[in-house]
Amino acid sequence: MIPVAFTMKLLPGNEAEYEKRHQEIWPELEGLLKEAGILSYHIFLDKSTGTLFAFQSLSEENQTGSLAGQAIMKKWWAYMADLMETNPDQSPRVQPLQKVYSLQK
Repeated sequence: MIPVAFTMKLLPGNEAEYEKRHQEIWPELEGLLKEAGILSYHIFLDKSTGTLFAFQSLSEENQTGSLAGQAIMKKWWAYMADLMETNPDQSPRVQPLQKVYSLQK
């Protein structure tokens, strides 16, 4: 399992809509993420700053590098672009985080 963490940023006032859209996430997108080797994916919101903290567990043989080229991924990014900071291609602006500590059983 490969742990991956990153942050993203919501535009002010979009907290409820961001959560709503994720509660209604498209089944075909969830399927694509799982097929790419994402074993688990969690997103947390710091309401005081609009910062989203995301954590993924990836399989050793994951293909997450190919997700950006998938039509459904691009469609999701376009759907979410009005809620958050994005890159010119409408992908979320992501800040990777460096792992500094782990506690495991």
